[in-house]
Amino acid sequence: MTTWRWIVLGSCGVLLCGSLVQPVAAAEPVTLENVQAPGPNKSDEPLGKEFSLEKAATFLDSASLAWQKQRQCFTCHTNYAYLYARPQVDARAAAHQTVRKFAEDLVEKRWADKGPRWDAEVVATAAALAFNDAATTNKLAPLTRQALDKMWTLQREDGGWKWISCGWPPMESDDHYGACLAAVAVAVAPENYRQTPAAQAGIAKLKAYIAQNPPPTLHHTAMLLWASSTGEAFLTAEQSKAAVEKLLSLQQADGGWRLPSLGDWKRDNGDPQSMDSDGYGTGFTIYVLRQAGIPADDAKLQRGVEWLKKNQRESGRWFTHSLKKDSQHFISHAGTAFAVMAIQACDGKRTAAVTK
Repeated sequence: MTTWRWIVLGSCGVLLCGSLVQPVAAAEPVTLENVQAPGPNKSDEPLGKEFSLEKAATFLDSASLAWQKQRQCFTCHTNYAYLYARPQVDARAAAHQTVRKFAEDLVEKRWADKGPRWDAEVVATAAALAFNDAATTNKLAPLTRQALDKMWTLQREDGGWKWISCGWPPMESDDHYGACLAAVAVAVAPENYRQTPAAQAGIAKLKAYIAQNPPPTLHHTAMLLWASSTGEAFLTAEQSKAAVEKLLSLQQADGGWRLPSLGDWKRDNGDPQSMDSDGYGTGFTIYVLRQAGIPADDAKLQRGVEWLKKNQRESGRWFTHSLKKDSQHFISHAGTAFAVMAIQACDGKRTAAVTK
């Protein structure tokens, strides 16, 4: 018998509608023992014959577990993004349990024994665990609280964080991304975490940082729009309205969005950025707009969802060109995560969140 737990995910803006559907799972669950890394992210991978949430989940499971097994680390574009997206399909998947445990071990074991590798690791882990909590139990797990509390201890006097700046936008290229991600983390954390003394002090400094350092890209503004949708205003009402209008205006003729339109990033070789709609641009934009209050049945969002369902690749992923250079295109992993989140946020029949 399937045991369901109905949750209103107010902290991350996703409301579960009245349709109860069976959770999606692969025929043979992907585990750390049997995982095979998915093939390369290629722009010429054929489209799938039909949209498949099951294939998307299997791709996410495989990409995340393979990264964990081979590299023994977390990264924003793969296994952190996975913890945001996988509960939107089924939180009970064995792969999800494994990745969640890997993140918890960072907090409980790695940081206790050796300390974090980077300050960015703390912010990214806190955000992923907080969102994951909101999407599953809607309770703040003790280790999530520990990660969030540690995040504030690493906050600089100017309100920002020292970030990994290795030239891989939009995630690993500037300090401002870290500030935006911290805003999302504290905004989505369940049980009103943002009202704790540590969070209130940190939020005040964070808002001062944002005031002194406006978002350098529309992508980062959209992250603050996402965070502000929960009731903790990191943007003014006028800024939020302008951000929504700008995001909507960037929809392409085919119904999708393109990640390069959310910033002014330059490619290493000087070539122009791709003009094609992509998984990250479309999924991220639709998801953020849903959090900002745009209805699921909005014509623009529905066209975007239609684009996503028509442009899933055979492997289950959605391709996105790297903003830096033509090599691994790992941003496709995050693009697939946001595509799943966008579809689930807009579909009338949404899979119910389940206990972990």
